[in-house]
Amino acid sequence: MTDKNKKFKTGSAFDFSLLRRIYSLAKPYKTKLFTAITLTLLMAFLGPLRPYMMQYTIDHHVSQNDTKGLIQMSMLIFSLLIFQSLIQVWSTILTNFLAQNVIRDLRMRVYIYLTRLKLKFYDQTPVGTLVTRTVSDIETIADVFSEGLINITGDILQIVFLLCMMFYSDWKLTFVSLSVLPILLYAGYVFKEKVRISFEDVRTQVARLNTFVQEHIQGMQIVQIFNREEKEFEKFKLINKEHRDANIRSVFYYSVFFPVVEIVAAVSTGLIVWYGARGVMGGHTSVGTMIAFIMYINMFFRPIRQLADRFNTLQMGMVASQRIFKLIDDENNIEPTGNILVEHIDGEIVFDDVWFAYNNEEYVLKGIDINIEKGKTIALVGATGAGKSSVINLLSRFYDIQKGTISIDGKNLYELDIRSVRKHISVVLQDVFLFSGSVMDNIRLYNKTISKETVIETAKKLGAHEFISKLPNGYDQDVHERGATLSVGQRQLISFVRAMVNNPAVLVLDEATSSVDNELEMIIQDAIRLMMKGRTSVVIAHRLSTVQFVDEIIVLDKGKIVERGSHNQLIVANGYYKKLYDLQFADTAI
Repeated sequence: MTDKNKKFKTGSAFDFSLLRRIYSLAKPYKTKLFTAITLTLLMAFLGPLRPYMMQYTIDHHVSQNDTKGLIQMSMLIFSLLIFQSLIQVWSTILTNFLAQNVIRDLRMRVYIYLTRLKLKFYDQTPVGTLVTRTVSDIETIADVFSEGLINITGDILQIVFLLCMMFYSDWKLTFVSLSVLPILLYAGYVFKEKVRISFEDVRTQVARLNTFVQEHIQGMQIVQIFNREEKEFEKFKLINKEHRDANIRSVFYYSVFFPVVEIVAAVSTGLIVWYGARGVMGGHTSVGTMIAFIMYINMFFRPIRQLADRFNTLQMGMVASQRIFKLIDDENNIEPTGNILVEHIDGEIVFDDVWFAYNNEEYVLKGIDINIEKGKTIALVGATGAGKSSVINLLSRFYDIQKGTISIDGKNLYELDIRSVRKHISVVLQDVFLFSGSVMDNIRLYNKTISKETVIETAKKLGAHEFISKLPNGYDQDVHERGATLSVGQRQLISFVRAMVNNPAVLVLDEATSSVDNELEMIIQDAIRLMMKGRTSVVIAHRLSTVQFVDEIIVLDKGKIVERGSHNQLIVANGYYKKLYDLQFADTAI
């Protein structure tokens, strides 16, 4: 755990180092922040003036039947109320504007961070958890600015000003009215501790719920195929119940604390009336003072009740910010990259004694040696789990090797800026992912430097133009989430076009035709050969009939290269490849 992460481990609402970091997010808007603080201080000062003005009006004008003075003081009090209201409106608008801008900036920062993470991080982290961090956790931080520390400070200062005014007016009556304060302080301390624990639990349960719902919506087809509706519903009921219970626990503490505050406030008011009335009858306390103290005590307990809500807001924001900062501070998950920018790639690729494991030393690739000359095409074949896809994951540096070297054009891949390398590599995966949006946007991925004419020309070469043009809106047709409105084969063809419009130096096809029927496969095979000309290409194929034209076939088994050569050479060798070939075509014959 980094030092920064240690600093936020407790999640305490009074972790001032964490508060400083939260408010440092408002640095670009410091003028608005300071203005909001100034307005809050002004409101804290103006609030206690009204009871004092009421006291003065009753004792000096009402008791003296001074109508003119009464009217003047009434107008002054009314003007003060209008002025306070205007400041309140201005402050509310300012703090909310500040909050929304801060969370906009933070959300962009988190999203950029997520795009830089290693794929291994996504392998180990539920998507629902990251959605919670990016959306609801960041939204909670907004309340720290609009309802959090600034307002808490204002409430505390108002209490301080009220106490000063009360002691100035009548110190004996002040002690009498605040004699019940120890009970309130103890209740507040217990409430603070309970709420902190409960809201950590609430945020945890929210992440669990989001993760479960996201996973099961994506996997609903599997749930229905295997008749898992009832079983999965039972799991959901349990998670939902725990989420409910966590919220109820937090609500319970409020349901106890607020009545305690009300009872204490009522007792305090009763003491004022009892002691103040005796003072009025005894002639050493004025009527105005007693009425002012009733107003003082109501104003005193109102911010205390608000402090409970605002403390709740602050607790939630602290817990959420702790999670977010813990995420973005962990640089161990950042995808590493070299410093050498790559403007051009010829396409010579070398794997030299490469060893790779996803977890510790459970190697899935063992001593891999591959040499691909510029413009040549190789095919990787083998049984499921042999390590074929791992090879191309390493070529794009989605994962880091443990031993050996990978070089492109004679330069160590780990010394090159990986983003500039990926600009020259296009990958077509078996599991095609399409974003919500039009066909054109999914092909260009919003790269406006790729013209519509280039897209259409490439689509024609690959045999995709015909079906795209028949869609209701052609290239502007919305494919919806993950391309749900298209067939598997159509999505695959779009992915081919997407790969080719970038004119890559290196082309990678990972089981790219396995989801295409025989008729479509025949249509695109000639186009694939055409697009491979002049390019270094790596093909992973399940159907061995599709790789007979490549320059070299590399056969993998259990992470090792067991054979290599052309199709004819491997057939004559009568080894592992021949066995795979015979099994496949025997299955086809059946």
